[in-house]
Amino acid sequence: MPGTIADDVMIHETAVVDDGASVGSGSRIWHFCHVCADAVIGSGCSLGQNVFVGNKVCIGNNVKIQNNISVYDNVVLEDDVFCGPSMVFTNVYNPRSAITRKDEYMDTIVRRGATLGANCTIICGTTIGSHAFVAAGAVVNRDVPDFALVAGVPARQIGWMSDFGEQLDLPLTGVSECTCPHTGARYKLDGEVLTRT
Repeated sequence: MPGTIADDVMIHETAVVDDGASVGSGSRIWHFCHVCADAVIGSGCSLGQNVFVGNKVCIGNNVKIQNNISVYDNVVLEDDVFCGPSMVFTNVYNPRSAITRKDEYMDTIVRRGATLGANCTIICGTTIGSHAFVAAGAVVNRDVPDFALVAGVPARQIGWMSDFGEQLDLPLTGVSECTCPHTGARYKLDGEVLTRT
């Protein structure tokens, strides 16, 4: 099925966008990028220098992908996701050069509003929750809850983040409430689940 590239998409002269790719209005594709034929990219996205987007990739609206990132097959980035410079996705859990495992690609889903810090690694098969925040250099090998702040190798939860991107004054577990000092939004912690009320 042929893709559609909106009229106002900016594609740098050094970038390659294969026939069949779909790119939404207002998106920008910068130097030395390669977007494969079956990729779907939403509106208002920015792909920094040297970004690769595979065939089986779906990118939502207003997604920011910084320099030197490969978004491999079976990765889904929902709206408003931020991918920091040189962060890494994988799509095979146990790769070997001599063994073809393309039929073993695992799905990785990054939910709306999540931030993936510079140089972090997201191991395939994980889901990063809505508005979660992965610290720079972290290695994520398990699902990350909505609004969770995770750091370290392997990544462990160390706090909670507001959808504005500020750490909230809440315990990791229990029953508690707080207000984001920047937006006034209210958050409620019930056990290990945080919701915006």
